[in-house]
Amino acid sequence: QECSKKQKNDDTQSTSVDALSSDDGFEEKNEFHTLANAKILLSDCLACDNCMTSEEGARVFQQNQKELFRVLNLNKKCDTSKHKVLAVSICPQSLPYFAAKFHLSVNDAAKRLCGFLKSLGAHYVFDTTIAADFSILESQREFVQRYQQRNQEEHALPMFASACPGWIRYAERVLTNLVTSHICTVKSPQQIMGSLVKGYFARQKNLSPDKIFHVVVAPCYDKKLEALREDFYTALYNSQEVDCVLTSGEIVQIMEQKNVSMKDVTEVAVDSLFDEIKEGDVVRHDGKRSDGYLEHIFKHAAKELFGMDVKEITYKALKNKDFQEVTLEKDGETVLRFAAAYGFRNIQNMVLKMKKGKFLYHFVEVLACPGGCLNGKGQAQTEDGKPDKALLHQMEEVYAAIPVRLPETNLHVQKMYQDWLEGMDSKKVQEALHTKYSAVNETASNLDIKW
Repeated sequence: QECSKKQKNDDTQSTSVDALSSDDGFEEKNEFHTLANAKILLSDCLACDNCMTSEEGARVFQQNQKELFRVLNLNKKCDTSKHKVLAVSICPQSLPYFAAKFHLSVNDAAKRLCGFLKSLGAHYVFDTTIAADFSILESQREFVQRYQQRNQEEHALPMFASACPGWIRYAERVLTNLVTSHICTVKSPQQIMGSLVKGYFARQKNLSPDKIFHVVVAPCYDKKLEALREDFYTALYNSQEVDCVLTSGEIVQIMEQKNVSMKDVTEVAVDSLFDEIKEGDVVRHDGKRSDGYLEHIFKHAAKELFGMDVKEITYKALKNKDFQEVTLEKDGETVLRFAAAYGFRNIQNMVLKMKKGKFLYHFVEVLACPGGCLNGKGQAQTEDGKPDKALLHQMEEVYAAIPVRLPETNLHVQKMYQDWLEGMDSKKVQEALHTKYSAVNETASNLDIKW
């Protein structure tokens, strides 16, 4: 059996699968538009069909607009026992899509998107940047620990970033423990946001987690698959950290169904997790097309391990623009060697080097989409499924212009470490912000993977 991922990259023929309706038999007329069952192309989901069980496939395809409308309709009924608090979290890489597509500033796009979601019936709309703050801070600390243990722990280095679910699924189902033991244990920003909403926020509002329906707006389809992971499920409350993921494009489809233009929507300030405070202007992290794990971890490690303040990072493109490296030299010696590997061709080359024992990197920021998260297939695509290069270029310009905020400077995060997580080294930090990645099928090591 050969891994199908290599063929998927070049396959222009995509198999479409009808989404399962999340409310089969629910035919009652309501004020929401009836949407056709969504078609999801298996090529859109970077975790190819060979990596998904039929049960997973069914549950992924249930995460469409109908599931959102099901909850909205339940909230309209008199049976309050079935009502849910609807919270929507928006990924930072989705906002440039709405800004570029509708010719708005990123701050206007955030407020108008918030206004639209609340007009549908959302109670709270959050920005997931704070979750990325936590994810980056924890990843920084883990890298320093791994580096310090590199001579005692065989699998300490290299460390691979854990934010991309397409990459994670591929590693767990195909690459086995050769790779999974090197993956950072920190949850992705999406799933940390799930912990914040179903944990911290639920406690603040005196709500049971199962009384919150948490929707995430994300750039790619693989985030739907990530939300279903068993380690992100709390049996006590029968509750996932994230109940439904909708891509940016699926939100636009809802707008089109309702004949709503972003420019006609009333601006509403984005909510924060803290009392009645509202979010200010949109901020981002260092990194041209992602949450910037490489840059933040590199600068932190340079300071913590070698006492060096790195202000600017210089990328060196290697085989292509989606495989770049960054190095730190001290006293004529290269002491840190980081890389960014985007797209499956670069990921496969990276793994091949590991197998041959020729891997020199201490950390790699791995993203399954060529070009990074902005190029997620849930947004920057034309109607025929091809990358919309002009739109993507505009999105990159919008994203690059967003001010950078260091996660260390977020006072809310520092306060939550003490008040909610009981300190930075607590058991609660491990439970809320970390997980474990391991090979799902041990027989996968016998696959005849032809690179």
